[in-house]
Amino acid sequence: MKEGLVTYDRFLGGAVTVVQPAKGYRAGMDAVLLAASLSAQHGESLAEAGSGAGAALLCAAHRLDGCHFTGFERDASVSALAGQGIATNAFSSRVDIRAHDVADRPSALDNVYDQSFSNPPFFDPAAVRAPAPGKENAYLAETPLKAWILFLYHVTKPGGRITLIHRAAALADLLELLNPRTGEIEVLPIRPLPGAPAGRILVRARKGLRRGPVTLYDGIALHDVAGGSFSARAAACFQGGALEWR
Repeated sequence: MKEGLVTYDRFLGGAVTVVQPAKGYRAGMDAVLLAASLSAQHGESLAEAGSGAGAALLCAAHRLDGCHFTGFERDASVSALAGQGIATNAFSSRVDIRAHDVADRPSALDNVYDQSFSNPPFFDPAAVRAPAPGKENAYLAETPLKAWILFLYHVTKPGGRITLIHRAAALADLLELLNPRTGEIEVLPIRPLPGAPAGRILVRARKGLRRGPVTLYDGIALHDVAGGSFSARAAACFQGGALEWR
């Protein structure tokens, strides 16, 4: 993508640079919160399905600096930007990007990664009006949610953790897909204000387990009052801190 058609945006208080299109879909809070929600042991490998320009991938790699990350993205032009971001942040020794459609689950990727995570497209193209140019792949769920879950499940080692951020309205669908395949399912609502309905949810589970109740946490409020600054907990995430689930 030509210079001038991309921007070099600073995330996590300027610690991470994300190269992304100047127009169209641009990563923001969802990517940062997804990255902040991850925890991993030193030396673990993590895969992101649909990594886009790499915002979540790079933010996670910055905080979990003892881990290796692989992003899977089918859009070649966007994955090229992720590659630029990897180089710009000097992450090339432990972060890579691969051109790949999550609808494809080759045997070579079976049980490879310690963990996986994703921010899948949100909307059914038959149910919403057409998005602005450049936002189609990020917003329209041309690949069914089940395919995303199956890809995450496929690439993750038994007992490994799968983490997603999605619309709160998709919780029933996520539980239906995860419950037969995973255990220790946890749900963290993301609310605009304390007591407000959640607009987003973080969901994580462990592959192959059949034990443990579904745990619904109180969640995180992005703001303490309407129109105010970010809450202390949210602001810490946007500066590179971890998001505690409890």
